[in-house]
Amino acid sequence: MTSAAPTTTTPSTPVKRPPAAIHALHIDDLSQFAKQLRASLSTTETAPTHLQWLNLITKAAGRGNYQAFLAGADSAPAVAKTVAAAPAAPAATAMSAHAAKALTQFDNEGRLIRWPNKFAVQRIALWGLWLPFAMHRRYTEREVNALLNTWHGFGDPATLRRELVEMKFLARTPDCREYWKLVARPDEDVKAFLSALRGKRTAL
Repeated sequence: MTSAAPTTTTPSTPVKRPPAAIHALHIDDLSQFAKQLRASLSTTETAPTHLQWLNLITKAAGRGNYQAFLAGADSAPAVAKTVAAAPAAPAATAMSAHAAKALTQFDNEGRLIRWPNKFAVQRIALWGLWLPFAMHRRYTEREVNALLNTWHGFGDPATLRRELVEMKFLARTPDCREYWKLVARPDEDVKAFLSALRGKRTAL
């Protein structure tokens, strides 16, 4: 009796999947990002899912939800090519005396350490306190104070909060329960000041 030859099975070729797209997330202010993320997590009762994490992270970075971030990221290569082909930017605009004076009111960590005497210098210094607030977010008065306390060192968030509202950097509800950042367009002098101030904060 002849035994049948054993059958062999050819292993199937694994299906190659295209690599997942990699989307880089740029965070302008890491300290502010951490605060925003912590505030968002404090309102969740259960551990976030993977998608919820993505939404929390992109929102804390000021990029909206994850889908909005992806929509912007898809156009990033074209933007990068355009930037690479653009001519070199002109040298930074020199600051005025008022802007330079405002910058001296901030320490090496970018915190306002004294309130300027001159109104023109105060106005420019307030731009530095407006900067860390996130657009399209509502803050309680307590949250505004906490953020101001992070970026100033003389213990008077109430005055700074009031000045930000009066100078139209922040708006609030009539009962002062909610505050939000207003759109403000800096001139070239203020842009130079903000660029120098960011340099202090990013050097940490």
